[in-house]
Amino acid sequence: MANIKSALKRIKSSETKRLRNKYYHKTMRNAIRKYKALTEKIDSEKMFPSLASMIDKLAKKNVIHENKAGNLKSKLSKHLVVKA
Repeated sequence: MANIKSALKRIKSSETKRLRNKYYHKTMRNAIRKYKALTEKIDSEKMFPSLASMIDKLAKKNVIHENKAGNLKSKLSKHLVVKA
């Protein structure tokens, strides 16, 4: 265990950030799962912009990597076209 005060603070803040990022990441995965489960094209067209926005925000906050965000949005947009 760390003895230096700043190291103790860093451990606490790292743990807080880890839990927050875990929550955001799980929320994103659940939203993607719901999106893929949709059968109607109209519903998926309504949900896609909010899902893409969520992915962009997570990439901006460094919860996920920018390239992963791009890959996810690309795959999800292909999923939208297939439903047509």
